Amino acid sequence: MKQMRFRDETGEIRTGEFNNGSVVTDGGERDPETIDVLPPVEPSKVLGVAHNYRSHFADSDDQIPDRPTLWWKGGHTVVASHGDTIELPAVDNVIYEAEIGVVIGTRCRNVSRSNAQDVIAGFTCVNDLSNRDDQEIEQNWVRGKAFDGAAPMGPVVATPDEVPDDARVSLRVNGETKQDSSREHLIFPVPELIEEITTYLTLEPGDVIATGTPEGVGPLSDGDDVEVDIEGVGTLEHSVRIP
Repeated sequence: MKQMRFRDETGEIRTGEFNNGSVVTDGGERDPETIDVLPPVEPSKVLGVAHNYRSHFADSDDQIPDRPTLWWKGGHTVVASHGDTIELPAVDNVIYEAEIGVVIGTRCRNVSRSNAQDVIAGFTCVNDLSNRDDQEIEQNWVRGKAFDGAAPMGPVVATPDEVPDDARVSLRVNGETKQDSSREHLIFPVPELIEEITTYLTLEPGDVIATGTPEGVGPLSDGDDVEVDIEGVGTLEHSVRIP
């Protein structure tokens, strides 16, 4: 099943099942092109993983880490969604990063990898936008990762049965494929990420873990159209504006 959040014609925020190109609620079917599609969840935080695809290390002397390198974005970064135009910081080097987002379904702490599936509500598409200009000169990546609009996601949450273990993740800019890989190439798979993160902090319902991005990241330009595609989830589309 896939669920989509939207604002209806009265301004009420609703959730419906996305099925065969329509959003189905108790009030009937709606065309996603005619409604205000919202981010599929309202996370208190987005946790992410740096360098979690083996291809990042294939052509370098860097060593694969012993444990995930984690970063953090606040809930305020999820302020844009499917079909929106996102205003980026006025810097030279904001990078696109397609990622599979794991949506947490229940409040949890100290979850073992063997029980990790019990706390997963589903998966969504995430574009982990990163301001490399500042990310490269600061330790905590606040300017680099946590600016407004830095975590567009959606357009739906797909239940785990919809998303294969080797789900493909890809990204296109202005129709040109820039990233194309598979979930099976993760260094730290989802259960290990959940175990590691919940060893240190509590995850709340709706929180999102962005699982890392494959090779092919690059800078965005004013007016670019971006598509993030996750097999089993669908396609998140947005454009960007750089002042």
